[in-house]
Amino acid sequence: MDKIAVLGAGAWGTALARLLAERSRVALWTWQAEHARELLRDRENRAFLPGYALSETVLPTGDMAEAVRDASIVLVAVPSDAVRATLVAAKAALASDVTLVVVAKGIEPGTLMLLSEVTADVLGSAVEERAVFLSGPSFALEVARGLPTNLVAAGRNAERSLLVQQRFASDRLRVYSSDDPAGVQVGGALKNVIAIAAGASDGLGFGHNTRAALITRGLAEMARLAAAKGGSVLTLSGLAGLGDLVLTCSAELSRNRTVGFELGRGRALAEVLSGLGHVAEGVTTADSAYHLAERLGVDLPITSEVHAVLYQGKPVAQAVRDLLARPLKKEWD
Repeated sequence: MDKIAVLGAGAWGTALARLLAERSRVALWTWQAEHARELLRDRENRAFLPGYALSETVLPTGDMAEAVRDASIVLVAVPSDAVRATLVAAKAALASDVTLVVVAKGIEPGTLMLLSEVTADVLGSAVEERAVFLSGPSFALEVARGLPTNLVAAGRNAERSLLVQQRFASDRLRVYSSDDPAGVQVGGALKNVIAIAAGASDGLGFGHNTRAALITRGLAEMARLAAAKGGSVLTLSGLAGLGDLVLTCSAELSRNRTVGFELGRGRALAEVLSGLGHVAEGVTTADSAYHLAERLGVDLPITSEVHAVLYQGKPVAQAVRDLLARPLKKEWD
């Protein structure tokens, strides 16, 4: 059996490690040595994905060099703000021809880079031909349960995208290929911000009309930002755009929707985040996307209001009023 390294032992990394272990040896890396020992002892990720056993073909480890050594595919499943540090730690041990699969979703704080830009910045421009970005509507828990799921694998090199498509697909996971990594990444990042807005709408007691409007206008924001980064607007109508957006805005399993819901009910952000137990990428991405849009001159009104609520203490109800009071315009201007 060949070897795949999964960097990041959260819920999503663990769910994918379990899936990949059906046909490959999998090294599951965690940055916490104690967590690695617990995974080895329990053969289960009780911290992030309790109740789902790890097969004997999954080797948990806290040693980065051991994890990536001899791996033909290295999957990066850490939070988006940890991607750079993880790649720096892995760089010396990575094989020169390794296929890099990034499943993190976000925009790097500070640099405002997409994660494809981060990978090239750390590993050199040649990695752009070996990097694939895997995204789509996918809760880790449902993948672990074996429920049917669809994803999209996007890369500049068609052969690498097809490789990932074939290696990750199973009788429960259908994977499409794409040649638009920019569009796929923007969709995966910005949908988390829109989900916070949708959750706040639900927390305020608004109805289905409001949520549908937020999803639709949120999709327009995703498309505008994707186009500004060189992506295809059509990509945003697919799995990594509309598909992931509908899921994240509507489902109770969505951490980002939960953050928004609790804010809409009047709870303080710090209180909400302290009780969440997992990363809500939309909180960080709201700041990065807001500043990236400013830099690129892209109009993202929903994202801007979410940013104002999260980072400027703006009341949620006032953010809603300000969105509705914007000047009237044609839908597609």
